Amino acid sequence: MAMRTDAPTRREQILKEAARLFAERGFHGVGVDEIGAAVGISGPGLYRHFAGKDAMLAELLVGISGQLLTGAKRRVAEADGSGRGADASGRPGGAGGASVGRDAEAILDSLIEGHIDFALDDRPLITLHDRELDRLRDSDRKLVRQLQRQYVELWVGVLREVYPGLVEPAARSAVHSVFGLLNSTPHLGRAGSLPGRATTAELLHRMARGAFEAAAGERAQG
Repeated sequence: MAMRTDAPTRREQILKEAARLFAERGFHGVGVDEIGAAVGISGPGLYRHFAGKDAMLAELLVGISGQLLTGAKRRVAEADGSGRGADASGRPGGAGGASVGRDAEAILDSLIEGHIDFALDDRPLITLHDRELDRLRDSDRKLVRQLQRQYVELWVGVLREVYPGLVEPAARSAVHSVFGLLNSTPHLGRAGSLPGRATTAELLHRMARGAFEAAAGERAQG
């Protein structure tokens, strides 16, 4: 995902602290006063930015799903270099899954790098998704699922370009498995206890590629 160079807005600051507190204490364990104190404003002052905690949670979970999809589409377009990018279905090069040719490996590596950035930099959001998704309104939860499906299908299309013998169901299972691997970062301990961001990112990348290689190799043997 793209790195921001400008200062975060007050709204973004509120969301960041809300995510951290919700992940640490649970949604019901945090009050608006605590969130306000974390960003230096009164609890009631939060209502100038959000209708309440439910609105914060929805924006966090819908927002990160949308950001992941948008970032992945951008990475496909940049790594492909042809300007085709991904169509509305999330498939690279068009609904028919037109070949991304020799750039497929670079595209897959770029997608993995983007998801690793998320997994290392937004660990509270992974915890929130696992614990609190069911608290969203039906419409927001459906939107999260829709965005996630598009994100998965984009990966599936690229993966099958890299490993042409990998059938679609197996590719989809492999993508979900790798997401599970990368999204395990909240269980790795506190950020300060990790061996270093670059080292951890490199390890996760090797493990993700190894998992895809194993899935493709097992399919080829079958």
